Amino acid sequence: MKVLLLGSGGREHALAWKLTRSPLLDRLYCAPGNAGIALIASCIPLDMGDQDAVCRFCKQEGIDLVVIGPEAPLVAGLADALAAEGIKAFGPSKAAARLEGSKGFTKDLCARYGIPTAAYARFDDQDAAKAYLATQKLPLVIKADGLAAGKGVTIAQTLGEAEAAIDACFAGAFGAGGAELVIEEFLEGEEASFFALIDGTTALPLATAQDHKRAFDGDRGPNTGGMGAYSPAPIMTPALCRRVMAEIIEPTMGAMAEAGTPFKGVLYAGLMIKDGLPKLIEYNVRFGDPECQVLMLRLKSDLLPALIATADGTLRDIELEWSQQPALAVVMAAQGYPGAYAKGSEIKGLDAAAADSHVQIFHAGTRREGDRIVADGGRVLDVAASGKSVSEARAHAYAAIDKIDWPGGFYRRDIGWRAVGGAQTVVGD
Repeated sequence: MKVLLLGSGGREHALAWKLTRSPLLDRLYCAPGNAGIALIASCIPLDMGDQDAVCRFCKQEGIDLVVIGPEAPLVAGLADALAAEGIKAFGPSKAAARLEGSKGFTKDLCARYGIPTAAYARFDDQDAAKAYLATQKLPLVIKADGLAAGKGVTIAQTLGEAEAAIDACFAGAFGAGGAELVIEEFLEGEEASFFALIDGTTALPLATAQDHKRAFDGDRGPNTGGMGAYSPAPIMTPALCRRVMAEIIEPTMGAMAEAGTPFKGVLYAGLMIKDGLPKLIEYNVRFGDPECQVLMLRLKSDLLPALIATADGTLRDIELEWSQQPALAVVMAAQGYPGAYAKGSEIKGLDAAAADSHVQIFHAGTRREGDRIVADGGRVLDVAASGKSVSEARAHAYAAIDKIDWPGGFYRRDIGWRAVGGAQTVVGD
């Protein structure tokens, strides 16, 4: 088979790494890719946002399956454009991608079908949103309704912070994504990530994971796209996983099918767990990043047949086998991330870091300049490892990081702290 993978981050490198292990794969293209992906796939300068160009390339090269990594092309309807040309794609339609593309859409769906989530209200008017604040207890969560590159969520501890978040949304800080907003009850508990492949009528749960959103050790600093992850998440017991499937995933799948917009792809539920009860924080309609990296390390089965079955509606025939060994990934980010950061700093020592057989390095924001690998994004590398325990996987990952020479980067030293004894101990202290 010929497969086209769209995206350029660590998630896409992990998917590429796993796809190249499939005996069904003849050739893997990636657009646009990165320096790491270029070592295992043919990277092409194709604009994911140009649906006509993507379709033309697929026809010219005889692409059998398109795997759409990021959310933006899904929300824009790329899967629909490909389907109209008879090209098979892994990823939901534009209508189904509203589960991520509109937080208000998802909250309304939860309300209609009794799916547990935070109490909320939707607004398209600035004054009405501020008036609502006066009736609520703080803290509150202010969310831009649409896509905002991971930056559209504010946990407001004070009235001033809440009003500033509302002002920013309606002032255009998040573009079209902030034309409406959702104000939510603040949920307390422990977060976890739950993934399921869905082919419209069948849902197949994947392994669980937990990521680390704050930039700095001790869960301090600004929220990011994720500074590290590990799998499995100890809080997600088999009983709790069954409950998430029965109360959250399957009702959502049924609701989308009932509306005539069946969901096909991977559904990522961000959860808050308190007292053994799960509530939905939000949905993503693609693999999480960096959760995908640890999932791919643990997946023993061939990924490609599962993606094909998801697209074809034959997921009922698929069984996946997972390694019992945990996996953990640490994100190395450019200094300044998630704010302003510089590009172009050189990264050395990658070969030495990857020499450990337990370690896999996924590139997230890199490019090659001659013989040099340089940073080309905010999150730049994912140093992932497996081990007999989370502690062992973490030790392998940080030992590899210690061999990487990159003064322009930073990383957290406490990834996996919840699973390693319940205290935020910092590795190396």
